[in-house]
Amino acid sequence: EVQLVESGGGLVQPGGSLRLSCAASGFTFPSVMSWVRQAPGKGLEWVANFNGHRGKSAYTDAVKGRFTISTDNALKTLDLQMNGLVSDDTAVYYCAKEGDYSFDYWGQGTQVTVSS
Repeated sequence: EVQLVESGGGLVQPGGSLRLSCAASGFTFPSVMSWVRQAPGKGLEWVANFNGHRGKSAYTDAVKGRFTISTDNALKTLDLQMNGLVSDDTAVYYCAKEGDYSFDYWGQGTQVTVSS
């Protein structure tokens, strides 16, 4: 059974940092995995992904230079280091595993709130 469990969210002031972590189990890690967020009243927004087959990562323009996605293959975790946080980063952040055509598994999400 595939399980994705996020942790690390919280309240942070503008300009601050948070590190999110997604503990994965039930499949060959890391595969291709993403962080996706949903801001209040808005739709889902893809943030970043890591392609374990190619060892490459990609980011949406809004977070380039501020967020870094990484994996710990020993612990089977997908992490998202978020620096220089701004209010627009406030959202529920989801870890998702990519299937052939879409995301096939999702975590429960972790809330990130950027506010003074």
